[in-house]
Amino acid sequence: MTTAAETTPSPSPPGLLQAHVLAMPIAQTLGLRFTRVAPGRVDLEMPVQDSLCFRPGQLQATAVFALADFAAVAAAGSTLPAGWVNSTVDAQVKLLAPARGSCLRAQGRVVHAGRTLTVCAADVYAVADSGEETLCATLLATAHNVDGSAARPPRA
Repeated sequence: MTTAAETTPSPSPPGLLQAHVLAMPIAQTLGLRFTRVAPGRVDLEMPVQDSLCFRPGQLQATAVFALADFAAVAAAGSTLPAGWVNSTVDAQVKLLAPARGSCLRAQGRVVHAGRTLTVCAADVYAVADSGEETLCATLLATAHNVDGSAARPPRA
């Protein structure tokens, strides 16, 4: 007899997800920092850096997109069983307001989790020095889920 615990794999530990994301060079360049990891939910922060701005204090859209993508796809990754990984296969961002302030805060969430594909989303807020938040972008993405423990052997 099979129990529910045997048929439902447990998700990867949150620390493993964070380590995987923060090991990526672009995540380091952006200065990403996790502020919350829960099943189906991830919050990230990114400081506003002059090197990523196209005019003083206003982030380029590429950096905003990257933050939103990391938050959404990491939220999708938070629901995967241990040993599984994911990557973005499709994403669309809508820029709603200038991304300026002291940092950006992205709230990623799972919209629909499937075995092979997970639809996920993120809202990005520009945070002023005063703490006031302004919604500056929203993203809808699809992540492809892969069993990393069943990786193919290298070709000869």
